[in-house]
Amino acid sequence: MSFGLNIRKDAALDFVSLGALIHRLDPGIIPFRKATTCSIHVSGGEFNVAANLADCFGLKTGIATAMVSYPIGDLIAERVKAMGVTAFYKRFEHDGVQGPNMATVYSDRGLGVRAPVVFYNRSNEAAGRLKPGDFDWKAIFGQGVKWFHSGGIFAALSATTSEVIIEGMKAAKAAGAVVSFDLNFRAKLWKISGGESRAAEILNRIVENVDVLVGNEEDLQKGLGIEGQDVEAKSKLDPSAFFGIINKVVARHKQVKVVATTLREVHSSSRHSWSAVAWIDGKTYTAPTCELDVLDRVGGGDGFASGLVYGAIAGEKPEEALKLGWAHGALLTTFPGDTTMATLGEVKAFAQGGSARIQR
Repeated sequence: MSFGLNIRKDAALDFVSLGALIHRLDPGIIPFRKATTCSIHVSGGEFNVAANLADCFGLKTGIATAMVSYPIGDLIAERVKAMGVTAFYKRFEHDGVQGPNMATVYSDRGLGVRAPVVFYNRSNEAAGRLKPGDFDWKAIFGQGVKWFHSGGIFAALSATTSEVIIEGMKAAKAAGAVVSFDLNFRAKLWKISGGESRAAEILNRIVENVDVLVGNEEDLQKGLGIEGQDVEAKSKLDPSAFFGIINKVVARHKQVKVVATTLREVHSSSRHSWSAVAWIDGKTYTAPTCELDVLDRVGGGDGFASGLVYGAIAGEKPEEALKLGWAHGALLTTFPGDTTMATLGEVKAFAQGGSARIQR
């Protein structure tokens, strides 16, 4: 038993996530209104964790998601395959004009005192059409899955996506898998579907099925509707606000065994202080603090979750698993795009106190 969790020893897949795949257009440091070129990154809060666990940590992972049969879908599916993730697609046909579509996220990187800007085009998104019954959970879990994961971004997409999450979580539990959820509260997404009160209603229903919860104090307050101190009142590196709200979370959701989050103090778009904390089976743990020179901050939280999940599955002690998550999340901010380019050796070396001296 690791983290107070019963993790299966043998399974065809170590990890399966449920969520939306997107493509992110990235003009780098140029604001979109002045951009002439963009890089394309394949992403999705839930997919990123599966991709990181496969590519960096060598686990067998899968993604249950929507896929549209048109060129953008083909581009995204190619990247899923390249990252080593097994796909369980609910396929949709594009009508050639209006969709349904694979969502587009626009995100420049900012620089220095200029903050990054993120906005969306999720109009007629295929993932938002997903509903209970769209996935054959018995087939997906039939050969064994150790860990099942989803997130709050997918939950916010439509009235049916949260029901798919709950359906998947119940199937995962029945199959003996650990269940995790990243609250990932996004005000822009919840604003169009009922705001914070609607978010709290839906996310609390989901968290009733969860063993491992990822989210900072703002996610916990706004996503679950739990009262706490002003999230702006203290340093972002002070874990007291996070630990102070945990008792309220586990009092409401007694089955939760792990709650974890990153801590990030943003000095500028290019310079962050970075740490992480976790409450694991009644005990608290804090990772070191390091200074990050940030190339692309998107995906850092998913990078943290990936390392933490790997540590749990690998049977690491809680403090070591937390450091693996902290280290991988830090490294991920040094790469372009939303998914990892790190090696397991690099993650372990940094977690154990490695430096950026040249490797010869």
